[in-house]
Amino acid sequence: MRLSVIIPVYNEEQTIDAVIDRVAAVDLGAVEKEIIIANDGSTDGTRGIIDARRWPTGLPVHVYHSPINLGKGAAVRLGLAFASGDIILVQDADLELDPNEYGLLLQPLLEGRADVVYGSRFLKRTGRVPRKTRAANRLLTLLTNILFGARLTDMETAYKVMLRPALDGIQLRTVGFDIEPELTAKLLLGNRRIVEVPISYNPRRIDEGKKMTLLKCRLTR
Repeated sequence: MRLSVIIPVYNEEQTIDAVIDRVAAVDLGAVEKEIIIANDGSTDGTRGIIDARRWPTGLPVHVYHSPINLGKGAAVRLGLAFASGDIILVQDADLELDPNEYGLLLQPLLEGRADVVYGSRFLKRTGRVPRKTRAANRLLTLLTNILFGARLTDMETAYKVMLRPALDGIQLRTVGFDIEPELTAKLLLGNRRIVEVPISYNPRRIDEGKKMTLLKCRLTR
């Protein structure tokens, strides 16, 4: 069993090194791991940091640099094209989510209870989610649930973990942050079993490099 960790990255010179270190250090026992870094045309020092790294022996790492910035969706789709794992996990490069929770995310898949696992920031009490973020997410998640008959609590989560066959027959077209609702909609339309598990969340502010906003996301059907 192999896990492909796709890291879409754009202008994250302050955090990319730490994210890679944390992902590489996660011990998943019998589950092998590969890292796929999709650098989406970063214009800061991100590429130099990635290219200068020394990778752990025995850990497959694949790095792809886009000459221009296309968007998170494009970076995720690039990673999917080269992922060889039985399970796919998307890891943002901003340290908002904790790779040490991979075991929790993988458990429903390994136990055969789900085709897809979403890490929900709202299944346990936390005061760390900004009020505007919480309100926007509730609205988008509510619309998703109404449109597709789902019972999700966090459609916009960046932690989406999927068995490879769950993506069979699904064609993703978006290139920006709307990859999140597009993927969710198509998984639900394909009757994939989605299970949510509670995760930790360490949000950053826009002045710290936060790129996702309500205006950058829309539902896709």
